[in-house]
Amino acid sequence: MKKILLILLVAFGGFANAQYVVNYKKVADTYFENKDYYAASTFYKKALKITGDSTQAILPYGKERKSAADDKVIEDYEGSIYNLAESSRLYREFNEAEKYYAIASTFTNTRFRKALFYYAESLRANKKFNLAIDTYQQFIQKNGDDPLAKEAQKEIESCKFAIEEMRFPRMVQIKKVPANVNGLGSNYAAVKINNELFFTSSRPVAVGTKRDMVKTEAGGEVQVSTKANPFINNIYSAKGDLNTADIAVKKLDINFARGTEIAAAAFTPDGNTLYFTSWKDKDKYAIYSAKKTGDRWSDPQAVGLQVNSKDFNSSQPFVTSDGKFLLFSSDRSGGYGKFDIWYCAIREDGSLGQAVNLGPTINTEDDERAPYYNTLTKKLLFSTDGRIGFGGLDFFESEGDLVDWTTPKNMGYPFNSSKDDIYFTATDDKGTKGYISSDRESSCCLEIFEVKKEYLSISGLLTDCKTKLPLAGANVTLNNAEGPQKVVTGTDGVYKFKVDSKRPIKLLFAKDNYFAVTKNYAYEELAKADTLIYKDYCLSPFKLGIPIALDNVYYEFNSAELTEPSKKVLDFLIPIMEDNPEMEIELGSHTDNIGTDEYNLDLSNRRAKSCTDYLESKGIAASRMTSKGYGESMPIAPNEIIVRRKKKDNPDGRAKNRRTEFKVTKK
Repeated sequence: MKKILLILLVAFGGFANAQYVVNYKKVADTYFENKDYYAASTFYKKALKITGDSTQAILPYGKERKSAADDKVIEDYEGSIYNLAESSRLYREFNEAEKYYAIASTFTNTRFRKALFYYAESLRANKKFNLAIDTYQQFIQKNGDDPLAKEAQKEIESCKFAIEEMRFPRMVQIKKVPANVNGLGSNYAAVKINNELFFTSSRPVAVGTKRDMVKTEAGGEVQVSTKANPFINNIYSAKGDLNTADIAVKKLDINFARGTEIAAAAFTPDGNTLYFTSWKDKDKYAIYSAKKTGDRWSDPQAVGLQVNSKDFNSSQPFVTSDGKFLLFSSDRSGGYGKFDIWYCAIREDGSLGQAVNLGPTINTEDDERAPYYNTLTKKLLFSTDGRIGFGGLDFFESEGDLVDWTTPKNMGYPFNSSKDDIYFTATDDKGTKGYISSDRESSCCLEIFEVKKEYLSISGLLTDCKTKLPLAGANVTLNNAEGPQKVVTGTDGVYKFKVDSKRPIKLLFAKDNYFAVTKNYAYEELAKADTLIYKDYCLSPFKLGIPIALDNVYYEFNSAELTEPSKKVLDFLIPIMEDNPEMEIELGSHTDNIGTDEYNLDLSNRRAKSCTDYLESKGIAASRMTSKGYGESMPIAPNEIIVRRKKKDNPDGRAKNRRTEFKVTKK
């Protein structure tokens, strides 16, 4: 950054004595005031990079400005750098914006204090999330009372979110639509009807040799593009295979007054009624409709006061697949922030009911845009910059019925990017395929991308460990960073889930009177899978208070000390205790009848205690376990047998009686 600053200051050495630099700045300032940010950036660069051309440019828009006084040269220089950074940002050229905000953020004039915030924003847009976090924190430390400090804190959380999300990309295929559709200008809001793609574009109406020029007093010319989107927005269509090199793209044939722009087409299910956004240069956005008869569209008509007003903007219409509702984005009064998502009923005669806000679960104090609602899946997809995400506009999804909604979830990476992502429309019934618009690969403008959601299936058979039969009525829960999914097994014992990323997951299998089981899948294991993981599991039954023998738990001779093999047997209980965190157990120890009753009782108590001590050393809470010795009082096999009327020692029976058991005392 210091190197860049040095170069510019050296170039600035002739600034005070070079009248042409001031004149280029005048041109740039006027373009900036008129929001032609691309043209403004072009002339700010000319003003700051001395070229030796001393011609004086005539101001566009017919505005004149006074010459800067010599004692304001530094202020003019800093103002030019800051406005160049602003122009680049507002033109969505964040690589350029980052460079110039880096310089402007060093200026001491409080007029430029926001440069540090926008420097961080540019870093975030350029995926430099860690550096953006540091820069946002610097802004908060220096400008704690600035309203942008709250926004900076939200952006820090968004950067952290983005870092985590990019570690575990969603299973989404994204492919940019070919250049014959993604032509000059912005191209966005694609929707497919039958085999015809409709989309909005600000491409030139006719491409010729004429270029936009600014004349100079000396008679020369300076070439300049005058706007970020230099041409009129209109709706276009393309039929057939979009990958065909010579596919025809044509403008929608609807009559409009000169200077009118239209965008964001939405169709009724039969394709015969079209809704769209319309506006002129300084007018409010409004929603219009047109009807199709044969191959011709009627003259457009504003949809009415239920949606439109001269006092607010309404835009980005969407018609549900059943033709019953119109959703749109508007900054009308009664909302929760800037632009909110609203809906109104479409009556049988085509008239509209009163607009209803989707409510605070969906809408925030910032912008909600471009709704898409699937009546089959009951899922709403929309874009917003009011939630933690990647920055800019991100896609979020919520499930509901137009009245009640689940908390919206970010669609993750790469469905979302660090720039603006907006306008999803589906090309299949379930909304797994469609189009989005994004400037992720552009320095300025939206482009159209095909998207296809993919899923990883986690499934298998759950059985009873004892009977080996399918286990019905078991609760199976999948947990990952997205939250829980739950199913109940049917008579076939089958469980099945779908996830859209390969981030770590945990499966919990539970049923009354069975020990619950938890299985973890690490990212490395999921990453190896294609689209399917199939694994069978079983649950072991138990009854409250009924002992279960632990086979092969042995102790040193005449001792309570566990042998090493016995510890491995007790390890069997550790996952059971971990998977059933509310469960409490008793560990009981038994002896044969060799020795006195008192000695055997004491020995069995010590042996049972050694079991609980071992499990406690492995992390099982002592409060969940009790130990009890039963001595020789509860044999399960004869210690002696009668052979030819004589008592004879029974080693097998004694071995069975020298046992350790556990039983569940609380579930």
